[in-house]
Amino acid sequence: MKLLLITRYSEWCSTELMSQGDAQTASSRHAFLTAKWRDVLMLNYEVDPALLSGLVPSGTELDLWQGRSFISLVGFRFLDMKVLGVPVLFHRDFDEINLRLYVRRHEGNEVKRGVAFIREIVPRRAVATIARVLYRERCVTRPTSHRLDVNKCSREAHYSWAGRHDRGQLSITVRGDPEFPAEGSLEQFIVERYWGYSAQRDGGCLEYRVHHPPWRVWPAHEARFEGEVVELYGPELAEVLRRELASALLVERSAIAVFRGKRL
Repeated sequence: MKLLLITRYSEWCSTELMSQGDAQTASSRHAFLTAKWRDVLMLNYEVDPALLSGLVPSGTELDLWQGRSFISLVGFRFLDMKVLGVPVLFHRDFDEINLRLYVRRHEGNEVKRGVAFIREIVPRRAVATIARVLYRERCVTRPTSHRLDVNKCSREAHYSWAGRHDRGQLSITVRGDPEFPAEGSLEQFIVERYWGYSAQRDGGCLEYRVHHPPWRVWPAHEARFEGEVVELYGPELAEVLRRELASALLVERSAIAVFRGKRL
């Protein structure tokens, strides 16, 4: 299965790259990967920019909100995954948990706001292989689980993982109806991201587009993270994740499409 996916990707990459204008309006049939994201839980922490300097991919710069830098611990349900339009047997539905930072890249008059992953956690080896081989992402496998509780008054989401030397649980409770983030808000800064950037082994960078509609979000009524993550993220970032949250939110369901990458 891994070899088949990588071979299909190589064949597909040999075709002509669509223009940027076409890409903005392209249907999911042009994407390398499509899926549905559900119950996206985002725990956001302010962090000293100096802690992130070595994690920013070349060709990009740290993106700031009101002069402050952030990382987010994110958990979500990855559903109905297809690669090149083909369902991946036994790997269509799974949980993902990732730690990300926020970067931007200037290209002409455009500012491309995106994310770079510090670490991704998935339960399936084939999924981790796709991320590592094709996008050079820092992706590891761990057993994961989730729990959702919904009633008339509130909605709860919980994601967890457990490894030999690390474990964690993300939790959030929200109330009311989701809304689009206010213009200029921290929530808008966090969720309006349409590019991914991945550092390469030779010091280069891979840029890829992630298409999704604008997201509506619930602000947290309660949220927390508990775990032991020194081995996974290092002592400095582990300490950041023990601090008070800057904000937390839950995103409603969304279709997504990930397009082929290009080297910068």
